[in-house]
Amino acid sequence: MSAAGGRGARARRGPRPAAPRSRGAEKGAARSPERGRVAGESPSGAATLRAPRTDGPPARGGRPARRAPAAREPPADGAAGGAEALPTPRSKAPAARAPATPRSVVAVPEGAVAAPARRPPPVADTLRLREVLSRLSLPRGDVSEAATLVNRVVLHLVQAIRGKDSCFGSIERQSAGSYYEHVKITEPNEFDIMLVMPVERIQLDESDDTGAYYYVSFKRNPKEKGWSKFLEEDGKLSAFKMLQALRDIIKQEVKNIKDVEVTVARKKAGSPAITLQIKNPPSEISVDIILTLEVQQSWPLSTQGGLKVEQWLGTKARRNFRFRSLYLVAKQNKREKVLRGNTWRLSFSHIEKDMINNHGNSKTCCESDGPRCCRKGCLKLLKYLLEQLKMKYPKELEKFCSYHVKTAFLHSCVTWPNDSDWHLGDLDHCFQQCLGFFVDCLQKSQLTHFFIPQYNLFSLEDKARHHFLSRKISHELNNGFPVFHEN
Repeated sequence: MSAAGGRGARARRGPRPAAPRSRGAEKGAARSPERGRVAGESPSGAATLRAPRTDGPPARGGRPARRAPAAREPPADGAAGGAEALPTPRSKAPAARAPATPRSVVAVPEGAVAAPARRPPPVADTLRLREVLSRLSLPRGDVSEAATLVNRVVLHLVQAIRGKDSCFGSIERQSAGSYYEHVKITEPNEFDIMLVMPVERIQLDESDDTGAYYYVSFKRNPKEKGWSKFLEEDGKLSAFKMLQALRDIIKQEVKNIKDVEVTVARKKAGSPAITLQIKNPPSEISVDIILTLEVQQSWPLSTQGGLKVEQWLGTKARRNFRFRSLYLVAKQNKREKVLRGNTWRLSFSHIEKDMINNHGNSKTCCESDGPRCCRKGCLKLLKYLLEQLKMKYPKELEKFCSYHVKTAFLHSCVTWPNDSDWHLGDLDHCFQQCLGFFVDCLQKSQLTHFFIPQYNLFSLEDKARHHFLSRKISHELNNGFPVFHEN
């Protein structure tokens, strides 16, 4: 038999086994003999789902084949629950597709400002933020002049302090703060200088449950007998007594600085800094001198779960950071029932400076021959936003400081660790992403210390202040940041 004849014979045979049922049969199958049963439902009550119908291959002789109904498979949780599915009203209109969830959006609680999905930022928004950043850039001439003046004053003081008291004989200057992290905004009129004193064989005892404040005592009597005047009766090293001695030396020595008018500002309650005011017409420069102990020993247990930079800066970088010296600054713990001035607070400003200056996931980020990111730009905008809002609402926002937004920024760098998450052209998107994270922290009244996970930088007593700032930031975010253009 020829091939053509064979095909003709097969075409004249009876119905094919897989032929679709007639319309009447379909309707009959849809109507269940039991009332309330949904079309396609099994007698046990579990609804079966139909797979999308597909067109079959063309029938012999060129006629299009009818669509064959495919059996629906029951959902995994439908049969287990045994609950009857409600019938869906049939409609001739096509079903609307649910919008796809952006992959890069971070879940935030109800009412929080969600970080926008990765998208090309509106050109106008990005240009406005770049304009603000350009205004925040410090003129090089002003920076150089201010830094030269500060260096001259501090050098004079360090040499004098070493000679006045043998306990301060090994003191060294170390720069800290936003100016030396290259994220200083508006004017070069504020500097932070740490006067670091190496100490050996000390014991640290926690003063509370934050893991940040400690009592310091010597394991052995120090070689330098002058330390005894700074010890309490129970052997604890008094931060108050050391600060007072340093303050007295500085107050006397600023009178001997020629060609520059330098005064010591009044002491601020609870502040670890001795503040100098340097006249630099037409403005004034403020320099915070911070007494710091440097300890070459393992970091306390409270820091063990912090500094989670493995995905951002690498495991090796974290290990190297934790091998660095431990710093403690003279800071009163306000949680103590009796304020004795003998507590010291852990400080990681030297680590923070290194992380911000070497912030890339890749080693070439923001180098002269490498790709540039917008991380520092976002931090500057965060600092500026808080600064402007504090000027507008000084009473309500008096307890907030730049360290809060700096901590939120570091957490954002861990949340989005790759350089590709911080493209220079995505400034608008990245800034809103950081703001979304900070607003979430405000609404929860929970801002975890970057190095000490058990330490919440937000006091639960200030929830009303947190929600106030959250509302103000949300208003700025939703209205194009009008506060940036008010002054």
